Amino acid sequence: MNVRPDDIDMNNHVHNSTYLDYVLYARYDQMARCYGMPMDEFVKRGWAWFVKAAYIEYKRPLMLNDRVLIRTWLDSFDGSDVKVGFEIFKKESMKLSAGGYFLNTMISIKTGRSQEIPDWVIRQYTQFTEDDTHAT
Repeated sequence: MNVRPDDIDMNNHVHNSTYLDYVLYARYDQMARCYGMPMDEFVKRGWAWFVKAAYIEYKRPLMLNDRVLIRTWLDSFDGSDVKVGFEIFKKESMKLSAGGYFLNTMISIKTGRSQEIPDWVIRQYTQFTEDDTHAT
């Protein structure tokens, strides 16, 4: 993806909150393209994901018109939670711009309460090795 003018803040680089948007975009893309189970499928089954926590360490700024590559992976599962790691690179140099993780909780759309992630979903999402490319 390209950094757009509306991604830029008053310091003339990508606003810190926009990095979250980049990772969410990459995860939605990855869910469908790499795992064969897009977000729409979760919704049809009455599930959704809630971002419980997020951690980002900023290394280098992204600027207008930079090309960005986002790598995400599933780090661990614990009941209703999944830890999703990510790295955001400036594509031209492949230098790390930011990295971190999200802690997502699966919830029931009907009740709004957390729900244990089914084993078959974990299997579906862990069928790839770390060597597979999951980048947008």
